[in-house]
Amino acid sequence: MPRAPLWRALVALVAVAASLYIALTQSPRLGLDLRGGTQIVLETKDSPTVDADADATRRAVEVLRQRVDALGVSEPSLAQAGDRRIIVELPGVRDPREASEVIGRTAQLTVHPVRGETDRKGPARPAADGSRTLPDPDRPGGHLVLGPTVLTGDGVKNADAVLDQQSLNGWYVTLDFRDGAAGDWADVTGKAACAPQGSPERRVAIVLDGKVVSAPGVNADVACGTGITGGTTQITGGFDEDEARDLAALVKGGALPVPVDVVEQRTVGPTLGADAIAASTQAALIGLALTALFITVVYRLLGALATVALALYGLMSYAVLVAIGATLTLPGLAGFVLAIGMAVDANVLVFERAREEYLGARGTGSLPKSLHTGFAKAWSAVLDSNVTTLLAAGLLFTFATGPVKGFGVTLSIGVLVSMVSAFVVSRVLAETAVRRGSVRRRPRLTGLATTGRVRALLARRGPRVVRHRRRWLGASALLVAVAVAGIVGRGLDLGVEFTGGRLVEYSTSEKVDADTARKAVADAGFPRAVVQEAGAGDISVRTGELSDAEQQQIKEALAEHGGGRVTVERDEQIGPSLGDELRHKALIALGIAVAAQLLYLTVRFRWTFAGAAVVALVHDVLLVVGLFAWLGKTVDSVFLAAVLTVVGYSVNDTVVVFDRIREARRRDPGTALAATAEKAVVRTLPRTVNTGTGALFVLAALAVLGGDSLADFSVALIAGVVLGVLSTVSVAVPVAVLLEHRSPAPPSRPAGEHGRGAPASPLEARRRGTGAVV
Repeated sequence: MPRAPLWRALVALVAVAASLYIALTQSPRLGLDLRGGTQIVLETKDSPTVDADADATRRAVEVLRQRVDALGVSEPSLAQAGDRRIIVELPGVRDPREASEVIGRTAQLTVHPVRGETDRKGPARPAADGSRTLPDPDRPGGHLVLGPTVLTGDGVKNADAVLDQQSLNGWYVTLDFRDGAAGDWADVTGKAACAPQGSPERRVAIVLDGKVVSAPGVNADVACGTGITGGTTQITGGFDEDEARDLAALVKGGALPVPVDVVEQRTVGPTLGADAIAASTQAALIGLALTALFITVVYRLLGALATVALALYGLMSYAVLVAIGATLTLPGLAGFVLAIGMAVDANVLVFERAREEYLGARGTGSLPKSLHTGFAKAWSAVLDSNVTTLLAAGLLFTFATGPVKGFGVTLSIGVLVSMVSAFVVSRVLAETAVRRGSVRRRPRLTGLATTGRVRALLARRGPRVVRHRRRWLGASALLVAVAVAGIVGRGLDLGVEFTGGRLVEYSTSEKVDADTARKAVADAGFPRAVVQEAGAGDISVRTGELSDAEQQQIKEALAEHGGGRVTVERDEQIGPSLGDELRHKALIALGIAVAAQLLYLTVRFRWTFAGAAVVALVHDVLLVVGLFAWLGKTVDSVFLAAVLTVVGYSVNDTVVVFDRIREARRRDPGTALAATAEKAVVRTLPRTVNTGTGALFVLAALAVLGGDSLADFSVALIAGVVLGVLSTVSVAVPVAVLLEHRSPAPPSRPAGEHGRGAPASPLEARRRGTGAVV
């Protein structure tokens, strides 16, 4: 075996072995939407004394981390996002009410001596002498007159919830004080111990955020003037376990340096996450099996080897995700499956170029040489198309939030690994196979010696793209007009991510139809809520601002209207300010995506081709958005992920055709561009059809079997794949020819003078030293 294939074989072997080791020894990190739990996004606010800057937010994260740890949540995660945002993930927490109340409160803990009791409500704010009146937690209707603050929460070193196993009086909270605070506690309890037994002055009030949480009396064995020494004490009050743990968590965490607001809250039940994993896995297996069968039928032996390479590609992509500690979310899982489907593209590009080389030799070609040439000529198109997809994935990671970031990560990893899979693993397998004598004697076995049905059909009658370009552009313009009419006339049904509000998905043990559910929600006081069926036995309710208590009212109303046992499977709450921010980010992401594609393609090709590609991708985006407007489907952050993927796929397909036009112009710059473009479209259509079919198998499986969470996502991508293929033929190529006719490139030397022909871009002209500026 020659040195180069041996080198590639060693790289492939090491990559596969390392991936297998990682996959067997490490477990993936699942997002909350797959394993169930609650994610809360907090935003810090300026206080009268402290600005909510990055440093204050960092200190708030540390306080919140202590509170969350005290809650006993398994594997919690807290991270600062920007200067004012804090992301808290609580796996396994189904009801976010308690958690958000605990971690989001400012927790101003103070200790006061009790001066007396009263039945009248007094001023809650401190009076001139430092006293104030607050409700007595131990006497309904009664109030305590409190003296000035003698101790704050800063003096508390630690707090724990403890079960009283001796007297069986329930739970209590132990407090450990710092050095100076220990003396203050001894002083206040020593003064209280001097009061007669049973008098209110013998009590000490512990106030949390303006509310007396406990006002225990000093025990009879505490000496007057001495108080409770030793730097530790106990708070009793008939707490149950949850109350004791919550109080300990708040006291231990201390006061937040700045106030915080909950701007986003997402809850996913573990059952919903498990169902999503099962549905996505089933869809992936079926879709990929159909894709593998398809490329094996089309490319025979090389298709079968490509299937093996794709399986190894899936292993390597999974290993990279696990190795870097990426969080696998539901959109991320869909991106992983989609990336495997799109990875077929690199193999199809290579095989089609190799098939052209072999058939062009009219039976005298060499299988190894044709395959080598196929890999060499496909490299440019694979590089350009993958870079455009990476641009879209990078924008998703930059501008998206929550689970959609996972889609950007997995798609990026998938694209990068696909190049290794195609040009290392797949190449090693294919080149090893075609060098075997038994294969060389049966070239039709490889699939390279067969014309293929698409190519044979095009040989008889190919599309007259350029000749009838006005018809193509007219039909495309009509479709765009229909899409814009839907967007303007019907409007877009923006999800809560972009509008703010709350989306709750309830699961009912008894079937409840949408009309009954709407009546139940209206009876609960929300007649304007959007109520829809969300799968078997599930009801989704989308409203504006909705408190936790109101969410509970809707839950009870559904149960009263025949829902039986009602549970919350998913709960998403977005503040209006965050909704505006996400909507603006979505528009910025789309704008930057268009600009980035335009800039990259201008460098790689020419501004005329870049402009044509951008026109085609805007065409595709408008049609996909218009389709959702006419269908009345929700436009949310997952839809944004689909649209940005459509942007990458649209340019991907266009780049393949433009790459072929560029190659032909280098080889024969004297031929008219219209004729060159016609041939490029005809020669690349087999690759386009085969790649699109492979991707559609996976997407169709996700749409049918992936569940409600992925149905709209898959529909958007299916539309994008189909439109991407059509727009290349009907928009990108005709527009490029029109722009070139109006602004033709300066003439350059034909191939033979410098061996490369007409340069395709200013960058390439400078590299080759021809002096031509195109």
